[in-house]
Amino acid sequence: MWEEDLVIRKLLTKVKRHRSIKRAYQLAFKIVGLLPKKNNLIIFESFLGKQFSCNPRSIYEYLEANHPDYEMYWSVDPRYSASFQDKEIKTINRFSIQWLFKMARAKYWVFNSRTPSWIPKPKNTIYLQTWHGTPLKKLAADMEEVHMPGTDTDRYKRNFLNESGKWDYLISPNRYSTDIFRRAFGFDKDMIESGYPRNDFLLLNNGNEAVINGIKEKLKIPSNKKVILYAPTWRDNEYYSVGKYKFNLKLDLEKMKKELGNQYIILMRMHYLIAENMDLSMYEEFAKDVSSYEDIRELYLISDILITDYSSVFFDYANLKRPMIFFTYDIDNYRDQLRGFYFDFEKEAPGPLVKTTSEVLNEIQLIEKGKRLDESFEPFFNRFCYLEKGTSSKRVVMEVFNR
Repeated sequence: MWEEDLVIRKLLTKVKRHRSIKRAYQLAFKIVGLLPKKNNLIIFESFLGKQFSCNPRSIYEYLEANHPDYEMYWSVDPRYSASFQDKEIKTINRFSIQWLFKMARAKYWVFNSRTPSWIPKPKNTIYLQTWHGTPLKKLAADMEEVHMPGTDTDRYKRNFLNESGKWDYLISPNRYSTDIFRRAFGFDKDMIESGYPRNDFLLLNNGNEAVINGIKEKLKIPSNKKVILYAPTWRDNEYYSVGKYKFNLKLDLEKMKKELGNQYIILMRMHYLIAENMDLSMYEEFAKDVSSYEDIRELYLISDILITDYSSVFFDYANLKRPMIFFTYDIDNYRDQLRGFYFDFEKEAPGPLVKTTSEVLNEIQLIEKGKRLDESFEPFFNRFCYLEKGTSSKRVVMEVFNR
């Protein structure tokens, strides 16, 4: 213990000499990282510490059920700590002193988005990057031009490649994604082509009325109402400031309420990067903001129809084999100016592309009359969902933690 105490004293002395918090953290990681690793310690983080969700959650739940000998903590943004309080999980506040020591000594990191560029990875830590979506829009090094605030194209790509250089393992949901991830992320280490762990929940609970009704009851959704999930992505060039994006709602909720209010309720799920909260008070009993709901997988399970745009949510939702509508009012600009696509989205999307609320309503009416899935669905499913069997979490754990 005296060696550890000596290291801590040296650390605190050096931190006091530096005004820059970032430099202090870098020094802390370097010093504490020299201590022996805690081989059973794992740190999880989802969407920058905002949620208990996604692939890290599924891996955590599998380890908790099958390998209870691991000591596991969740990295939590303190602003979102309330959503973690009712969970029987161990948490640490992101960037706190406790977080610093746990992160620096943990044998494993399991994250689904990037860490700050100024956080170094200790030499003997194993970093499992799960990522958070099958790519439709161009990523990282494949992006021709970056429109995000606080950076430029060269700096963004350089920082991203520096981050991906820390990863020891990267999860891929299919062969298509593997090829893109290798190139766009410059990743040449261990790729785990397993399907996404987060989709295990969908495969294992699709059609389970007890689970579905339990989620609806938690959300106070009337049992006699069908559910539409609206889950759009963010636009790189629509923002307030660095890390705070906005979203201009183009869907006419008043018109939809008038047409569908007796039969449906619509769940509004905004991307985690979108900053503002919507005021849906005028659409009471028809529209509900579920942007802060911890895990979108439960929203998929209770939804009869998905409305999205270029978000990768449709790759996951396809596992349920339910209707999807693509509200792509700005597709020409998004495709040609902002991001670009990896495949012919207009031709291969597993559902109709529409540009107006009236067209959205028309497609819902066709579904009501018995229309289910477009002809494009089966080849799409066979290309992107073929690995999803409900066992992806197990496959990842066997590859990384049982090695």
